[in-house]
Amino acid sequence: MAIRRLRLTNFRNHAALELTPDGASLALAGPNGAGKTNILEAVSLFAPGRGLRRAAAGDIALVTGDGSWAAACELDGVHGEASLGTGIEPAGGEETGRRRCRVNGAPAPSPSVFSEHLRIVWLTPAMDGLFAGSPGDRRRFLDRLVLAADPEHGPRVAAYERALRTRNRLLEEPRWDLRWLDAAEREAAELAVAVAAARAETVARLSALIEETRDPTSPFPWARLMLEGALEAEAMIEPAAALEDRFAAQLAAMRHRDRAAGRAIDGPQASDLVVHHGPKAMPAALSSTGEQKALLLGLVLAHARLVARLSGATPLVLLDEVAAHLDPERRAALYGVLDDLGCQAWMTGADAVLFESLPAHATLFAVSAGRAARVERS
Repeated sequence: MAIRRLRLTNFRNHAALELTPDGASLALAGPNGAGKTNILEAVSLFAPGRGLRRAAAGDIALVTGDGSWAAACELDGVHGEASLGTGIEPAGGEETGRRRCRVNGAPAPSPSVFSEHLRIVWLTPAMDGLFAGSPGDRRRFLDRLVLAADPEHGPRVAAYERALRTRNRLLEEPRWDLRWLDAAEREAAELAVAVAAARAETVARLSALIEETRDPTSPFPWARLMLEGALEAEAMIEPAAALEDRFAAQLAAMRHRDRAAGRAIDGPQASDLVVHHGPKAMPAALSSTGEQKALLLGLVLAHARLVARLSGATPLVLLDEVAAHLDPERRAALYGVLDDLGCQAWMTGADAVLFESLPAHATLFAVSAGRAARVERS
């Protein structure tokens, strides 16, 4: 999969930008604030969800513009050539504030449709503290891993969260309507089992691939993954229908406790992804900062391999400011791994020197003041 042309209009600090990669990997070099990450964010919006910054659609528009923005790309995707577009209309129209999507010029119901043509994985500096951060951050990271392999996972997670909110509102009523509560809990149970099963399956597949391909000489250590969550563990060994019945009964039995807490305590919304540094057999959270960065990068690269295996085509890999935190040996190793993977990688860095060891067929762009210019490499 590769983007051949990217066009941005009133996107962040890019009033009008056009980028034409050659199909191979590319690097975006320029000072802080030039708009490098904004370009990666635009590309990430061609995946299901709200992109790598998880920004609201109304917060993306150029400050001095009319409130609209647009991102469009032409690509070689899963089914061949395609054009994708997304954005919001200027203020005042019927569609004000609502993000719209198009595939080959035709309206699309949501960004989830983009995954039929393109798969994307990414790593950003905001993820650097993932292993020592909150379980919620790791759940979001895990769901992004699942989503790249299973595009229906995002809508399932969103539907499950809505079902829990409905149940919470019903529990707040002075007198419970048991029929509505039973229905809400049945819906929540079905969705919870589907979410847990998708997570468990993805972690199992990713773990198997890591075990199969791990290289003790790699500068990016392999990760050992575990899911902490009763429902995820049971989803691997118990039929879905029986698990749904039991979890619905569990929700019913815990109504008073959950009402006092103001939320459902049990379920996949409380699960956690536990990561260990494989070669050192220690929790990732106890590893050094550099080790955690290398471990996370290795995990993202393994995930890209999994997506390629499942979809039949290598995904786009977005790496924001990754090179600056690697020594020259690891940088060269990273570029070699990406080249061997055969993916189109989009990388950013403040200094073009960071990309000197990129393969000769990679492209370098200098980004400055909302512009991007191709740089001839010697």
